[in-house]
Amino acid sequence: MITRFDSLFAGHVDLDDLGFDGTPANDRWLSDEQLTTVFDKVRRIAELMDRSGYETFWLAEHHFQREGYEVIPNILMLAVHLAHLTERIKFGCGFNIVPMWHPLRLAEDYATADILTGGRTVFGVGRGYHTREVEVFGAPMLDADANRELFEEQVDLLFKAFNERSFSHHGKHYTIPPRVPYRGYELEDLSLVPRPRHLPVECYQPIVSASPRGLNFMAKHGIKGIIGGGAAAGGADPAVVSAWRETLARHGRETELGGDLIVSYTVWIADSEEQAIEEATPFFEENIKMFAPLGFVKGLTPEQIEAAADPARARRAGLPTVAQAVKNGSWLVGRPEGIIEKLLAAQERWPGLEEVNIGHPVGTPEKHVLNQLDLFAKHVMPTFKAQARVPAAVGHGA
Repeated sequence: MITRFDSLFAGHVDLDDLGFDGTPANDRWLSDEQLTTVFDKVRRIAELMDRSGYETFWLAEHHFQREGYEVIPNILMLAVHLAHLTERIKFGCGFNIVPMWHPLRLAEDYATADILTGGRTVFGVGRGYHTREVEVFGAPMLDADANRELFEEQVDLLFKAFNERSFSHHGKHYTIPPRVPYRGYELEDLSLVPRPRHLPVECYQPIVSASPRGLNFMAKHGIKGIIGGGAAAGGADPAVVSAWRETLARHGRETELGGDLIVSYTVWIADSEEQAIEEATPFFEENIKMFAPLGFVKGLTPEQIEAAADPARARRAGLPTVAQAVKNGSWLVGRPEGIIEKLLAAQERWPGLEEVNIGHPVGTPEKHVLNQLDLFAKHVMPTFKAQARVPAAVGHGA
């Protein structure tokens, strides 16, 4: 039963000249002043979500994006700041890109945020998808196998640090601790200081390729999954949801379909589906311009990807549309009652699903993000909050 709603904000500033006819993504080079407007923007979003009943505000870690699309480099530091400006909402790491960190520095920073926010920081890990980010920090991205191998060892080390009072690690990439003398003895183990106060650490990871290796690795560590949203748009594939359930069962956790998952949708509320499509199209197109060259728009040919960057060719290239995204189920648009109907159908299809993430395309101006979050909280969420209260009320009456 769906009882909780989140939203993901990848960290874009307000942009001009949007859509296929607008400025090509690689031609954007914003001023320092404009790039730092993201922090006031994210504060206003967090404050609205906090007072509107949302569960978790997910933030993304990215680097070096002078174009203005994803410009928050440290979500743990930002989570601590936002927790002091809000009362109850949680802040999700969606996601910390582990290959760009030393895993023990990441473990320390998360533990600090967990303590300072009173448990309102939700951990999340990812492998990355920007070569400009990951390779600059000295980790592999072009070599996908090397990237996965490094990531898996790093996550193993993270959970050792979280869960064991003292630990050591001897792997391909890390030997922790080095055998060095320290104050009269030779190091054999370490303790993370501080350790998270709230254990076990709740952790999420995006499910993109849904490879058996990836799913098994998540289940091994008790990591939960997020499907769709952000760069990994496209809705929830029933085959992936089933594969996840089967993977959990092999690891001794029996769930209903949708258990230990957050499913993400892009949402646009308007008086009609046609109006919603018209209003959202420039932002949808800007999102295509950003993500198509990174491989996150399924089914595009190299020629289409190239055309998306050229205002003179994009309209004739047969690129995806909002209408197609609505048809494939990754976008929910139109009047609130229609969106409620589709979410109730998802709930019936995946009875273990408890949490849904709603988002908006990278490039959506702040005023629209705030308005859409407000409309969803007022006109969609109450239906699910009410159904969540029914079992408790019946039990109390009995």
